[in-house]
Amino acid sequence: MGTGVRLGVRTALAGELAEGESVSVNGVCLTVTDITAGLFAADIGPETLRVTTLGGLQPGHPVNLERALRADSRLGGHFVQGHVDGLGTVLELRPEGDAHWLKVGYSAQLAPYLVAKGSVAIEGVSLTVAALADDHFDVMIIPFTWSHTSLGSLPAGARVNLECDMVGKYVARAVQLMR
Repeated sequence: MGTGVRLGVRTALAGELAEGESVSVNGVCLTVTDITAGLFAADIGPETLRVTTLGGLQPGHPVNLERALRADSRLGGHFVQGHVDGLGTVLELRPEGDAHWLKVGYSAQLAPYLVAKGSVAIEGVSLTVAALADDHFDVMIIPFTWSHTSLGSLPAGARVNLECDMVGKYVARAVQLMR
């Protein structure tokens, strides 16, 4: 992938966006470069294609979208920046009552940044780490999130964008520098 690509997303949200605005697509912060009726476009550079799942998107594939937080907005939930820390692999999806468990495998490089009961964004969806092992973690997806995101359509083996807890990353970096 020597060159970048232009991604077009058809959404009702397009009319609310402005060129130059940031929008997260599957957890990847992108810049809106063009807007037409019901569609926005964003340019994706070669590095982003290498380190995220965006290069594998096919036309019509559902994506998770989130607008950037305004400085005057009420904060609710976890901090998600749209800066992918690495890729994970869906190991298992299993129902429990009305909810679903999602088990995601991750690489050793992400281990310092994952914390039990901490946050993790999967494909841009902020969730709480319910169980943590050396090479995988589990999150529970409530029915609302299941029906309003693309997480329910992920098959076992799918690659996913992961963004680890922002506070955890800063703590890990501070500890590293104090050694």
